[in-house]
Amino acid sequence: MKRGNWKIRIFIGLAIVAFAFIQRCNNSEKNPYTDRVQNINMSSDQEIAIGLQSKPEITQQYGGLYPDQKLQSFVDAVGNKLINNSIAKDTPYKYEFHLLADANTINAFALPGGQIFITYALYSQLNEAQLAGVLGHEIGHVIGRHSAERIADGSFWQTISMGATVGADAGGIVGSIGQNTLLKNGRGDELESDDLGVLFMINSGYDPYEMIKVMEILKAAGGPNRVPEFQSSHPDPENRIEKIKDAIIKYQN
Repeated sequence: MKRGNWKIRIFIGLAIVAFAFIQRCNNSEKNPYTDRVQNINMSSDQEIAIGLQSKPEITQQYGGLYPDQKLQSFVDAVGNKLINNSIAKDTPYKYEFHLLADANTINAFALPGGQIFITYALYSQLNEAQLAGVLGHEIGHVIGRHSAERIADGSFWQTISMGATVGADAGGIVGSIGQNTLLKNGRGDELESDDLGVLFMINSGYDPYEMIKVMEILKAAGGPNRVPEFQSSHPDPENRIEKIKDAIIKYQN
């Protein structure tokens, strides 16, 4: 009886794993703005809804919005200039730029669907071209559908982990493999967004070499105890600088 149960568990586990792979293949689609084939399991409208739903909580986590409408208007102007001079204007996303009040955390990020944030701590260290580089990078995350891709990857690895747990109690091992894959995808996301950010800067009349100065600011913010690249979801700033130089040459020639 126990042997029969074991066989049934293996069969069910393999069926779950097969289902995950079939679903992943069915979710493959070509991003019309980057020409990259991705695994996505949601629509652009769903991405927009997730971003709008998450916006209030994210804003609160960073101390709310910076209480200066003049600075916010400047961020909006730079962001909208990038949108209007790039493929971003042809996307279905609803872009909004938010200057967060946090004066200690150097950060910028994008939610699915076009909600883009930058902390005052980072903003205060940037000139206009460097701000354009940061916002262009975040617009790249939206156009690249990186959050949606990570969500789909997470769902895939959860299903694989469940199948392995049912079949052979190997869920922990498979879960670890999935996490490592997500980290590598995260590095790729950053490099793709750097590349798009350079393109958007050039198209909007900004000096793309200012993006390199942004990397130097981020490197300095990390300090001497910065996590090594292989342990981080972000590429090392030095490696990003080399890729940015390559992108500048590619788009200026």
